[in-house]
Amino acid sequence: AASLANSTTSYHLLPQHPLIEIQKMQRLPSGEVVITPRNFKLLEELEKSEKGQGEMSGHITYGLLDNNDIFMKEWSGSILGPHRTAFENRIYNLKVTIPEDYPVVPPQVKFVTKINLNCVDSNGNIDKSRVRAIRSWDRNMGIEQLLISLRAEMISKDNYRLRQPEEGAHY
Repeated sequence: AASLANSTTSYHLLPQHPLIEIQKMQRLPSGEVVITPRNFKLLEELEKSEKGQGEMSGHITYGLLDNNDIFMKEWSGSILGPHRTAFENRIYNLKVTIPEDYPVVPPQVKFVTKINLNCVDSNGNIDKSRVRAIRSWDRNMGIEQLLISLRAEMISKDNYRLRQPEEGAHY
């Protein structure tokens, strides 16, 4: 038991340890650092989404594509187009792929529903350099923040009036 405690302690004290890179870190009021494993973070995100507890519930949704996916790698997301924009009254569906080193790196996101947005290429892929949440990504962010950031792109001055593809069109 002592060796297990020592190995656990050393695990948390070695910032260069490769496993640390796939963890979520939080600092307690006592100053102690707590590292949440990748799958625990994803389970928290899934529960929050299923309960509709997000900042933008009603405007964005997300969840697992396959409830039997034990690695929680493939997710779907949707964004309700903001009012007073070219996106209004439309639902945009997305595919979200969670990499092994999440949350250190952001998920990969691709629109399934065709959209004309300056941060999306002709195949529905996100231009990572043009989405604020991806540019400023840190391990405490999640799928929700990424979808909120994409929705914010829809109301930006560069995008809110862009002519949209025919409703129901897909990549």
